[in-house]
Amino acid sequence: MRLKWGFLIPLLACGAWAQAPSESAELRWMQISAPGIVISGLPWYGENGGELFRLPAQLKDTYNKSVWSLAQSPSGGRIRFRTNSRALAIRLEYPHPPGMLNMHAFGQSGVDLYVGNTYWGTATADKNAHPGKIYEHVYFNFPDRPRAEREITIYLPLYEGVKVLGLGVDAAAEIKPPRPFALDKPVVYYGTSITQGGCASRPAMDYEAILGRRLNIDFVNLGFSGTGKYEPELARAVASIDASCFVLDSSNIKTVEELRKVYAPFIETIRSKHPDTPILAISPIYSTQELTDDARKRSDEERRTFTREVISQRIAGGDRNIQLIEGTDLLGPHQGDGLVDGTHPNDLGFHWIADALTGRLASVLGLNVDR
Repeated sequence: MRLKWGFLIPLLACGAWAQAPSESAELRWMQISAPGIVISGLPWYGENGGELFRLPAQLKDTYNKSVWSLAQSPSGGRIRFRTNSRALAIRLEYPHPPGMLNMHAFGQSGVDLYVGNTYWGTATADKNAHPGKIYEHVYFNFPDRPRAEREITIYLPLYEGVKVLGLGVDAAAEIKPPRPFALDKPVVYYGTSITQGGCASRPAMDYEAILGRRLNIDFVNLGFSGTGKYEPELARAVASIDASCFVLDSSNIKTVEELRKVYAPFIETIRSKHPDTPILAISPIYSTQELTDDARKRSDEERRTFTREVISQRIAGGDRNIQLIEGTDLLGPHQGDGLVDGTHPNDLGFHWIADALTGRLASVLGLNVDR
């Protein structure tokens, strides 16, 4: 029997590999640490001993527990390489099944394959996922086609931890490093659930990934759902990365009084280590709750005003490398169709955000826009 496109096989393993189907015996399995394979978007990957965490594990006790829990979901993490393999498969293990109400299972636990900038398929967990249950997903298998070198990018889950236990290629396949990015340094995003990727239908559909493909840039996703509160320890984590640009999303802090304590100091922590690196500060995007909840509308407007004031003060003080981006210019009152639950973007919303950011980001990075 020939392997089929997108065939997902759960393998129950108890301390050792379960016997894979006979077709898999022809594959050569390798670790993601193999020569030629590059892990992008996870700056502490090496320090974390190969765990796909978004923050340094040695500092986990210094973070809010919710932040650390979310940091174990490798949003923005990518596995990249070039290969002439006629087949490509992946083995995955998940800690639990996807279970969010406002987000598709593929968005939570999916592992997307792109060849070049073209989507080819997604591996994902099912409702019975648990530690020890191993999934083997075959993205493609072309035993009768001529060899062709392909640029591979595998996008890791937005909202679920995962272990990548192996990549399968054919026995004679070559593995080479991926093509270089347009810039040596990543764009670093900090913010809330919208930054983390809620509620994209799959990992490669959040706005950071879309911008990454359009501009051929690396990125780091430090969005934390419900806990993007501009804490000093997160400011230090963000500032520790040598970035080409910092993009700061709006906050989960609901009052200006609380935001006043942390927002400007957060920016100052970044600026003290990166005096000339561009910073793009985004005020809150539109939420349909502003139509029905007067308190929410006032809060959002107050936070938008406060963000303008802080950035204006920095510019007046001589900071020429910081800019304000109005969130309602990215997703505004006329774009409610781009929201899932009134607050979080769907794929259309993320495309609109990426469309609005493409030129601005390209300009500060000195890049040409290629769509």
